[in-house]
Amino acid sequence: MLDVYQIDTFTDTIFGGNPACVVPLNSWLPDETLLKITQENAVAETAFFVAKKNKFHLRWFTPEIEMDLCGHATLATAHCLKTILKFPSNRIVFETASGDLTVTVKDDFYFLDFPSRMPVPAQLPIIIEKSLNIAPKEVYKSRDYVLVYDTEKDIKNIKINRQLFDQINLNTGGVIVTSKGDNCDFVSRFFTPQASILEDPVTGSAHCSLIPFWAKKLHKKELTALQLSKRKGVLNCLDKNDRVIISGQAKTYSIGKLWIE
Repeated sequence: MLDVYQIDTFTDTIFGGNPACVVPLNSWLPDETLLKITQENAVAETAFFVAKKNKFHLRWFTPEIEMDLCGHATLATAHCLKTILKFPSNRIVFETASGDLTVTVKDDFYFLDFPSRMPVPAQLPIIIEKSLNIAPKEVYKSRDYVLVYDTEKDIKNIKINRQLFDQINLNTGGVIVTSKGDNCDFVSRFFTPQASILEDPVTGSAHCSLIPFWAKKLHKKELTALQLSKRKGVLNCLDKNDRVIISGQAKTYSIGKLWIE
């Protein structure tokens, strides 16, 4: 029997932001079992962790694959450790596929110290271009494609032809659409081809690219971002050259049990 916690992240209200499930483990289960648990949870990401001396070994799964980096599920895990499992320190270190990641807790905010992934100019694949109803003004690439538009209205109005979009294979990556914000520094949306959940509500890992990109473009280090999904999410951002700090809040939605044979 395992505990499972569902937490809404990058929000201060239930039913907002991006939901993630968190499952603490005493030792690692087979990857096939982890993937089946994630599919049963039916959220964008499930985080699994095992305590390891003075840090926690953390892994993230979508219903389809294991991810190399996930922001919102890391925030959810930190929230679970701090508020539910009563971890005594305000500094939590996770050992992950993307190196050691530190989360600092202060005044109900979680500050995620993540790697910076500055996108570089790129050619947009024809299949992605055809799947979009509005063409981008600029195209960049890091792990994800970063498509830059003129206005927040463009971002809100983007529609995806999923029949075409799902022909794309980007491994662990996705497609970010972004522009300057009307009432914040920048806005974005995030789409993943071949995924059960096409549009991710709030994508922390995408901001590893968005923060250095907009910091350079806007000539500022501290930025406020809004992800324009239906659930919406607010991210406070800091560019630190080779690292980025992404901060937000979280709320526990449910606590339950998993019966695994």
